[in-house]
Formats: sequence, structure tokens, C-alpha cells
Amino acid sequence: MNVLENRRRFLCYLALLLPSPVLVPAATQTPLPIATPESVGLSSERLRRIGDRLREDIDNGRIPGAVVAIARRGKLVYFEAFGYRDKVNNVRMTTDTIFPIASMTKAMVSIGALVLNEEGRLNLVSPVSKYLPPMGKMQVAVASKINPRTGNAEEIRMRVDPATGKTTVETTPAENEMTIHDLMRHTSGLTYGFSGETAVHKLYPQRGADEAAIRTSGEFIDHLSALPLLYQPGTRFEYGVSHEVLGVVIETIAKKRLGEYLEEVLFQPLQMKDTSFYVPTGSAGRYARPLSTDPETGKPQVVVDLTKPLKFECGGGCAASTASDYLRFAQMLLNGGTLDGHRIVGRKTVEFLTSDHLGAGIDVRSLDTDAESQGYGFGLGIAVRRANGNSVFAGSAGDYLWYGSFGTQFFVDPKERLVAVFLLTGRGSTSSRYRTLFRGLVMQAIVD
Repeated sequence: MNVLENRRRFLCYLALLLPSPVLVPAATQTPLPIATPESVGLSSERLRRIGDRLREDIDNGRIPGAVVAIARRGKLVYFEAFGYRDKVNNVRMTTDTIFPIASMTKAMVSIGALVLNEEGRLNLVSPVSKYLPPMGKMQVAVASKINPRTGNAEEIRMRVDPATGKTTVETTPAENEMTIHDLMRHTSGLTYGFSGETAVHKLYPQRGADEAAIRTSGEFIDHLSALPLLYQPGTRFEYGVSHEVLGVVIETIAKKRLGEYLEEVLFQPLQMKDTSFYVPTGSAGRYARPLSTDPETGKPQVVVDLTKPLKFECGGGCAASTASDYLRFAQMLLNGGTLDGHRIVGRKTVEFLTSDHLGAGIDVRSLDTDAESQGYGFGLGIAVRRANGNSVFAGSAGDYLWYGSFGTQFFVDPKERLVAVFLLTGRGSTSSRYRTLFRGLVMQAIVD
């Protein structure tokens, strides 16, 4: 009898002993060593509430399905699939389903950049134009109306070119060039199209994947460089295409595609075998699909299809992954940069990544207007909790997290030695509601 068969029989035996809801997946799907919830201070009974709420929403047609993975003290205690991977074709969800993780890509790209920083090949104080010269020519839009509560630009001053009669955004020179640090903490002045209604927002892509579908990385940088910045670099947190630009910086330094570089420094060492910027034909059947229409609005639901190659691998939101893979990434962060004997970055680098980088002089009002971000600052690609309170969900000072616009999320609570991943493919309010619901359902299960 070979080793795999012995392990399979052992896992089957263990499954009979473990209290529900621990699910023991196939040996090749197990991201971490398995333990009962009670052995690490969690309640099996309370964890069942996660499944109760998900099944309700699946039965009511609010979501197609989801995968949840939770680990504490380095042990996998909850790993379950619910509902459908592809509801239209009646394909059930499995724990090895591949999801488009959207902005959860950012945390992985930040680690990739910090590997270069540790090697002395990328200095965070360097201007972006050192690596991408066209970015040094960007001007800043002149706002004609600012919301005093949020600090958001609500109207932009426009001008008419006397030579052409064309109406354009009025701009002023940038007082400082954006730096690599600005990209990583979203103080570059870049934005996303979905973040507002001004004339500047209308010039920007809704999401990085929109650009990656139609332009090469070089074309993207040329196009972006001709746009006005929304704010002066280094003065305000503004969520935008900064990590898309950071990914191109990494490619310029590493002299290879972003996915190839991350495969070498992150995915392969952590055995994240299903994480990439393109889902190959042999795995395409495991790619999660959304409901055909948004149950809240009735509008068609469209998410990026990563079974088709993009023109460039955008670092802000174009990766696909599984719950198993991303849990290993999150556990590596919790472990201080290492997992299973593979060190990705140093402990101090992880501490640097997961510290609040929005200091004095940076306008952070836009964070506080987002309910899920109240009480959080921002590190290098992730939100970082400032205190136990002043938030809409339970947690600990110093915990960190981020989301994806298609319904994915992860969080790490170092104080509780807890990591959790929630993967869903949906849009709008249906997926957004889990940003608070999932956190609460996990944290209420802690009983030690």
C-alpha cells in the first residue's frame, strides 16, 4: 500500500471522529494540517452558523455558492464548499474551485514587490518614473468642488482649448512625483472609474481587468500617463489602479511577466498550484461562475473570465486562486513570512506590510465613509485595524484584511492566530453583505 493510500485511509478514519462541520478534503486539497475546532479554541456548533447562513442565501437564490477555509494556530479546522460552482449548468461547488479573486491580487503583488525590496532591487522611495518614465509627466486635476465631510472631489474644473474648441480637464503640475510607496499604500493620485462621478473618474478604467482585456502593459502605461491625477501624490488615500502600475514596475525590474515572477518567488514555494493570471484549459472546468443576473438589481452579472488570456497580467485585480492556495498565502503572512520551511520574506517585512502607512498629513476621510473600512488604516495593499473598537465587526487591533469586488475576502488576526478565506463569485450588494457577515460568523466561534 503506497503512502497516498495510507493517508487517504487515515483521513477517512479521522473524518468519522471529527465533529461537524470539519470537512476533510482529499489529500491533495488539504492546505494545512487538520485539527478539530475544539482543539484550537473554536466551537464546532458555532461554526455551523456559517453553513446555515450560506445555505439560506443559496436556497433563496442570492448567491450561487461559496467556499470557506478557516485555520487557527496553524491547523485547518473548517474547509467546506456550498452550493454551485456553476448554477446554470447544475455543477456543484467543490473545495478546489478556482475563483477570480479581483483585488485580493494586490496583497500577493505587494509581497512580490517587497521581495525585490529585500534584494535591494526596488526602493520604495524611488519615483515611479524611474521604472516607467511616462508616469513622471502626469498633471493633477483642479477640483472645483470638494465634499467637506469626505474630502472627495465632486466636481472638476474644465477648460476649453481655444485652438481646438475641445473641453478638457483643467490641470496643475504635480508638486511631487508619485513613489513606489505611494503605489503600495494608494496615495499616488490614481483612481478607479467606479470610485466617483467626476470628469476624472470617467477617464479611468472601472477596474484593472478592463484595461488588461484591451491593452498590453505598455499600452496601459501610455494611456494612463496621459490622464490627470485626481489628487496630489502623497496627500490622500484614493483606492485606484496603483497596484496595476506596481505590477508593471515589477515586470520592468524582473524582466519577465508578473505571473511568471510570482510563480517563482511565491506560488511555487508555497505550493499555490492553482493560483495564476490565466486558468489553463485543463482546469477551466473548475472556474466559478456567477448567477446570470444580480438578484438585487435584476441586471446581468459579468465577472472577468480568466479562462481566456488577458493582454497583460494586472497586479490590481487579475489573479485567480482557490481557498486552499490563498489560505496558505495568508498563513505564511501570519507565520512572519514562512511556511513549511520556505521563507518568502523576512519577519520585519511582514510587519512592515501589515502596519498602517497612512500617517499625519494624509487625508483618510474616504476610508471612514466606507462602513467596512471604519476603524481601519491601510498598509501595503491591505487594510489594517487600528483598535479593537470603532468598527462594524469584531476583531483585534492589528488584524488585517482585504476584499475582491466579485465577493472574495480574507483576513488575518495575529492576536488570535487566526486566518480565514471566503470565496464567492457575485457582484453588488449580495457579495458586499458578506464583508461584515463572514467576519462576525468566524469571530463568534472563538470560545477559549
